[in-house]
Amino acid sequence: MNAQPLKTELDTQRHALAGQPMSGADVIVQVFADEGVEVLFGYSGGAILPVYDAVFRYNALHLKDNGDESMPLIVPANEQGAGFMAAGYARASGKVGVAVVTSGPGATNMVTPVRDSMADSIPLVVICGQVASSSIGSDAFQEAPISNIMGACAKHVFLVTDAGQLEATLRTAFTLARSGRPGPVVVDVPKDVQNTALSFHGNGELALAGYRARLHAVEQAALSDADCAAFFAALMQAKRPLIYAGGGVIAADAATPLRVFVETFALPVTTTLMGLGAFDTTDPLALHMLGMHGTAYANYAVEDCDFVFALGARFDDRVAGMPDKFAPRAKFIAQLDIDPAEIGKVKPVHWHHVGPMTRALERLTAYGRAHGLCPSLDAWHTHVADLKRVHAMNYDRDHTLIQPYAVLQAINRHTDGRAIISTGVGQHQMWAAQYFDFRAPRHWLTSGSMGTMGFGLPAAIGAQFAHRDKLVIDVDGDASIRMNIGEMETVTTYALPIKVVVLNNVGDGMVRQWQKLFFKGRFAASDKSLHKKDFVLAAQADGFAWAQRLERPDELEATIAAFLAFDGPAFLEVMIDPDAGVYPMVGPGASYAQMITGDFIASRNAPSTQETTASGMF
Repeated sequence: MNAQPLKTELDTQRHALAGQPMSGADVIVQVFADEGVEVLFGYSGGAILPVYDAVFRYNALHLKDNGDESMPLIVPANEQGAGFMAAGYARASGKVGVAVVTSGPGATNMVTPVRDSMADSIPLVVICGQVASSSIGSDAFQEAPISNIMGACAKHVFLVTDAGQLEATLRTAFTLARSGRPGPVVVDVPKDVQNTALSFHGNGELALAGYRARLHAVEQAALSDADCAAFFAALMQAKRPLIYAGGGVIAADAATPLRVFVETFALPVTTTLMGLGAFDTTDPLALHMLGMHGTAYANYAVEDCDFVFALGARFDDRVAGMPDKFAPRAKFIAQLDIDPAEIGKVKPVHWHHVGPMTRALERLTAYGRAHGLCPSLDAWHTHVADLKRVHAMNYDRDHTLIQPYAVLQAINRHTDGRAIISTGVGQHQMWAAQYFDFRAPRHWLTSGSMGTMGFGLPAAIGAQFAHRDKLVIDVDGDASIRMNIGEMETVTTYALPIKVVVLNNVGDGMVRQWQKLFFKGRFAASDKSLHKKDFVLAAQADGFAWAQRLERPDELEATIAAFLAFDGPAFLEVMIDPDAGVYPMVGPGASYAQMITGDFIASRNAPSTQETTASGMF
């Protein structure tokens, strides 16, 4: 993965408020302001009330010209919602998302968003209230050992026991969250620390000598002429090179240098689920997504390639479930990453570089141009074009029931790959990844590594606060949206023009698909007993002025157009074919060559659907 560089110059000038007396709570809020925080997400409680009061007072004194608060605090229905809102904001903006919650259950409700953000390398700062320092360890009311709990989930956790270190700790938390491989940082602040009278410094961070030394070494790393020569020696011998781009390209803001590299050397590009948008999916050299539910043509290209250039990608189990069978014809694998732990972790590589991706790609591009190096790939381009044509995504277009693919294609035609798409987790998530176009980074928000149901709606809320003028669509499932359905009211409370579409197949569709393929149709706990909810009435009860149910295929186009055109929050429930599956699919213990493509996508081989033993790949 990759990210923004660490600030190299601190304390360059005296802060205007340096020396001013402040409470610990006021210090927290002023550091937020210094760090450019635009919005907070959180739910109140006794142990965090001093900070909430400080936010209230700060906003009263710092109104914008239009009367809006300069640092609004958005209140969700549940702290988990606050965490995913902060994550959605961070994913859509590239900035650090901030959540502020109380102690005990408020903090433990943040565990899943924190772990989700750690797994997907998303920069968050989470402030948790804590019981008074003297009460820690006494099982006080609403006490939880957050430093212990979060320590296994976050990039770093601080428990502030010395109020004099509060300001430096907070500034360090932001630096840690955004630097190197980004991630969530949790700061646990006892209530007495929040109330302590302090003198504001306006600068300073904790030493963290080891971290800074390692980070400095990585950020200063540069490709030598010998490194570049070795890379191009292999590339120029390759006949079928392929770029495999992951979420690290987006974290590094390296989409532009990637595009320039591709324009210069004409390598086809496939992306991971987290990498969607790193390269324009409508480009002729784009192969869209690879992996377990990647496009057939991308997976076949991986089978056929003889050179793999992995950018900010970690060869995870959804991409390289059988590492020894991944890219079996590749004679050379090169890897760029910001995290040295990812180099060769899953798949041995022949060439690697650990350092900032933008600089590395620019250096390789410049070296190749200066030495007139450009592989001749006409035959490979023809082959890739044939793969895209012969093995194109497809489905039953004559079915009497609404097909989810048709719904997403209709939305995509209207949005032209330019909407911000957030999803829950399940079949609808994979369909959205497959059937939407993504022309730019940070338009695709999904829980990748953790696969957290309930992510989509609150993440869409965070994204809308990051981009008030953009179209934000939550593509959700009937099971996934239930997890955080309380945030429907958050959408209308803040008058956010989010469009929520629920693809309802009355059950846990992805689980059902696995049970159908690998467990002889024993639908244990996946055919929902929870099927009585009227989602349209629920949306109306939460204040959605536009809330409809779509059940007829012949009404699809008109309904989608009206749904997207509505000026304000809109909710659409689509009753889809309950037997619709996600294809292609690489089953457990299978290679890309054994991919199941379903009935409507051309396969190279007869697919195998025999029952297998339970797999860790689900």
